[in-house]
Amino acid sequence: MTLNQKTISKAFIEARLTAAGLADYPGQLPASIEDGYVVQDASIDAWPVAVAGWKIGLVPPPFRAAIGAERLVGPIFANLIEGHAPGQHHDMPVFADGFAAVEAEFIYVLAKPVPVGTEITPELVRDVAGRLHVGVEIASSPFPGINDLGPICVVTDFGNNFGLIVGPEVQDWQNCEWTDLPARVSINGKDVGATTAAALPGGPLGALEFILRLMQRRGIALPAGSHISTGAVTGVHQAEVGDRSRVSFGDHGAIDLTLTALQPGWLEAQGDTAASV
Repeated sequence: MTLNQKTISKAFIEARLTAAGLADYPGQLPASIEDGYVVQDASIDAWPVAVAGWKIGLVPPPFRAAIGAERLVGPIFANLIEGHAPGQHHDMPVFADGFAAVEAEFIYVLAKPVPVGTEITPELVRDVAGRLHVGVEIASSPFPGINDLGPICVVTDFGNNFGLIVGPEVQDWQNCEWTDLPARVSINGKDVGATTAAALPGGPLGALEFILRLMQRRGIALPAGSHISTGAVTGVHQAEVGDRSRVSFGDHGAIDLTLTALQPGWLEAQGDTAASV
């Protein structure tokens, strides 16, 4: 790692641990997405909680040619994954002085491990995919300009993830058409996005195949039970502390939540809990 990469990693770790904001990007933006993943890897190694899953994000079209990627990924830590009971309302902490957004997601829980050295084929992707759930990703960063600065910036700050709600399981998803899986997001009673799982390039399976291939290149094994959040299907819906949101999936249920301000000492209060959903 370069000194600049170490500086970026340390700054984001400290800001996240202390619930602080970052007015400016903490260093010089890495030149490539590969260099950005070097920062991410170092931050994961230094973070005190284990990774229990990964989020996938679409790279905005204006950035794709420059970085040579259509998607990016970031870790989801075990204590930031929570299940959902019918009728439950979730309070989801975010960085009050940073960026926050609500995203409708389709989430795989892998049925089988994918060790480093595995040949990734479409057949293997279906074989390891396991359960498919509807859910919500909370995107949040101490740095309010994270998305404006672009995908390399997102990669360097844990992929801009700060929570995952795992909702109801989609039964017999293997025989569903992606167009039959709707998603809609409202914030403070106003609809801000609606589509179906078909809006993801290649559907959720296409996203899963992408991350399996990327992890092989990065040398990262995926254990069985890993949560793979396949992308913000209706878009990235920026929100503020106090905003109330409903994320609905037609017959597959709805999830209600309110964004709250992350407090100093949050990690000690929450503890190193293992994902059980």
